[in-house]
Amino acid sequence: MTRPDEPPARVAGLLLAAGSGTRYGMPKALVDTGEGPWVARTVDALAGCDPLLVVVGARADEVIARLPPGVIAVRNEHFAQGMGSSLRAGLQALADGDLDPRDECDAVLVMLVDLPDVGAPVIGRIRDRAGTGPAARSVLLRAVYHGRPGHPVLIGRDHWAGVLATASADEGARRYFQDRPPGPVECGDLASGRDVDHR
Repeated sequence: MTRPDEPPARVAGLLLAAGSGTRYGMPKALVDTGEGPWVARTVDALAGCDPLLVVVGARADEVIARLPPGVIAVRNEHFAQGMGSSLRAGLQALADGDLDPRDECDAVLVMLVDLPDVGAPVIGRIRDRAGTGPAARSVLLRAVYHGRPGHPVLIGRDHWAGVLATASADEGARRYFQDRPPGPVECGDLASGRDVDHR
C-alpha cells in the first residue's frame, strides 16, 4: 500500500529505433508520412518521461540529427541481431547510472518507433499507472489493444537485471514475461497499437 506522501515515480523513456527496416525498405525511424520523422514524433509523445533515451543503429547519424536537444542517443552496434539487442543496450545504459546525475529512475517505459498511431495519450496512461516511486520499482505493465498485447511496456527497476539476462534476438523481454506477465492496461480506445512493417 502506498502512502500519499510518497513521491511520484520517476519513469525513464526508452525508444527502440535502431532497426534497418528491411521489409519497409528503410529504417523506420526515418520514415515521414507527412507529420515528421517517426523517431521525432515518438520522442514528442514520450516527452513526459525523464530521462529520454533513443537506441539508434541503422543510419545512426541521420537518426540522431532528428532528435531534439536533451534526448540521449545510445548507439547499438549490434542492431542487426534484433530488438533484444537494442533493449539490452538501452536498459544497460540506464542501469549503469552514468547518463544522469540526479536520482536514479524507478521504472522505464519501453516504446517502439514503428507504432505511428500510439501517441502521448497511450504513453501517459501507462506512465500514470506506475504509481509512486517505491511502488513503481516492482511494477510490470503493458498496453493492450482490445485485449491484444502491445507497446509501450513499463518495466520497474527491480526487473531490469532479469530482463537484461534474458533478452535475446528479436524477442525483447518475452522470455522474462513468460513467468511474470505484465499487468494489462487497455488502450484500444486510444489507438490500434499496430506496428507498420510495409509501405
